[in-house]
Amino acid sequence: CSGRAGPSLQASTAPEPALSPPGRALPYEAIPRSGRSAWLNLYRFWRSDGFQRFHLLMERSFQRYGPIYRETVGTYNSVNVLLPRDAAQLFQSEGIFPRRMGLESWIAHRQLRNHKCGIFLLNGEEWRSDRLVLNKEVISPAGTRKFLPFLDAVARDFVSLMQRRISKNARRSLTIDLYGDLFRFTLEASSYALYGERLGLLEESPDAESQRFIGAVETMLRTTLPLLFVPPGLVRWANARLWREHMAAWDTIFSHADRCIQHIYQEFCLGQQRKYSGIMAELLLQAELPLDSIKANIIEFTAGGVDTTAMPLLFTLFELARNPGVQAALRQEIAEAEAQGPRELSKVLNSMPLLKGALKETLRLYPVGITVQRYPTKDVVLQNYCVPAGTLCQVGLYAMGRSPQVFTNPERYDPGRWLSQEDNSFKALAFGFGARQCIGRRLAETEMMLFLMHVLRNFRIDTVSKADIKTVFGFILMPEKPPLLTFRPLY
Repeated sequence: CSGRAGPSLQASTAPEPALSPPGRALPYEAIPRSGRSAWLNLYRFWRSDGFQRFHLLMERSFQRYGPIYRETVGTYNSVNVLLPRDAAQLFQSEGIFPRRMGLESWIAHRQLRNHKCGIFLLNGEEWRSDRLVLNKEVISPAGTRKFLPFLDAVARDFVSLMQRRISKNARRSLTIDLYGDLFRFTLEASSYALYGERLGLLEESPDAESQRFIGAVETMLRTTLPLLFVPPGLVRWANARLWREHMAAWDTIFSHADRCIQHIYQEFCLGQQRKYSGIMAELLLQAELPLDSIKANIIEFTAGGVDTTAMPLLFTLFELARNPGVQAALRQEIAEAEAQGPRELSKVLNSMPLLKGALKETLRLYPVGITVQRYPTKDVVLQNYCVPAGTLCQVGLYAMGRSPQVFTNPERYDPGRWLSQEDNSFKALAFGFGARQCIGRRLAETEMMLFLMHVLRNFRIDTVSKADIKTVFGFILMPEKPPLLTFRPLY
């Protein structure tokens, strides 16, 4: 198995290349290729809004070329695969320092401002040493149990907010585009767990400081997509305004983290009675990481934990609204779990497998990130093609989730499929896999489960339109137009 990956390689685009002799893998150059000119492909993407339709174009490419193909767009050069067994092959070849594609605009901000990078942007030994420390507070069962009450409090407050709004409506119901409220909920919940402070975003009038922070997070996410496929230096020259907005947003987010650190240190200095005050406080108290590394990682958690949680919640509520039978089954499971009496929140959540299945089903149909990336550390054979070490390989999550090759009746929203005896290995990859799976996974999963638990036990959710949601890719997968949902109190 040999060869070099690169945008200059030529390959046939025929979907059915000649088969190699038994036991011999085809060369890298034989992988079907989507387009030959990297920069022409980039131009076509810009002209046709291809970035927003990236997930649909990838799905179409798999249908055209089969379960593996190559693609070059600007500086972006990758091998894309569809099937779970290929994801398993990438897992086996990722090594002890799994590497993912970096976000150059985020890295450029850190370099220009002399900030450290966190584990989302790091690779190699520096990534591993930070990750091992962070695992204990962020993704381990013991660490998760400590911040669950914070997430539970915010979920209860969201229900109270909805009840106040409904009480002002003579029809005793509320029909709403919920995206803005879900964005504020997830930012409030994740910030409380990370920083140990409430932002007040679920109040009628959040203070100016909180408004600036939420505006900065929104701007950072909005400006990241146009910077994804083009070198930052070129963007700074071609679209200076976009670059200034991106930089200013990150500066505001870093300033917020600095203020939170100062508050935590003030509490330490005052000698107040020690109690759990969030993930950042625990990391500062343990002092196993330098201060600038703690800040860098907490900020990346903030950036990665808002829309990436809000969007799955929005899609889940929509699917439950148009699948009332599933909604009723989840409500029954929640009632049975609560009937077992007061218990730790972690035990309550663990007694609701169908609710976990609903989140998996949502992320199958609407994965936040439409791909999972890895750079294999050794040559790997995918679909009988030899892929050289160091090649950017992507598992197409959106296409996989909707492929009849992988899922029976893929168009059907069926949480029960995850509770069957069927082999689901490497089919639920929304949070990645292996040592480099999303470190915020438990934070996101428990935040979403607590939200749904409290909402479903208090409201019935309906929607007028049962039609499929059209989605666009805007750094994450999102609805082209958010659905209108109707909330009616159960009591």
